[in-house]
Amino acid sequence: MTEITYTRQGDYNLSDLKLPEQKPREIGIWGQRRRRYLKEHHKILYYNLLTSCKLHDHLADVNEEAEEMYSRLVKQFVEHEGVTEQLKAENQMLWVQHINNIRNRAADIVNHEMIYV
Repeated sequence: MTEITYTRQGDYNLSDLKLPEQKPREIGIWGQRRRRYLKEHHKILYYNLLTSCKLHDHLADVNEEAEEMYSRLVKQFVEHEGVTEQLKAENQMLWVQHINNIRNRAADIVNHEMIYV
């Protein structure tokens, strides 16, 4: 059984609360977008995850899954549309247009399927 300690603040004794140790995990752009979405549109879920110390793990998991999905989609679109290194060598601007279009579509799909749900 752990002993509860208190700190005196003025006329009040406040318990010394500490969050459990968590291993550091990266929360990239996808995790940040998810956090912002939850905080603005699903406040109850956001605060439930926050107070149960599960928010960081949730955001890190979403970030990892979204990054994998994004990479897979970009690769599939590149293969399907025939955007090759030969095109890059012959016409760089056209290649950049295609790649940017593919990345934007993949980001939209990831946002719709994983972030803003």
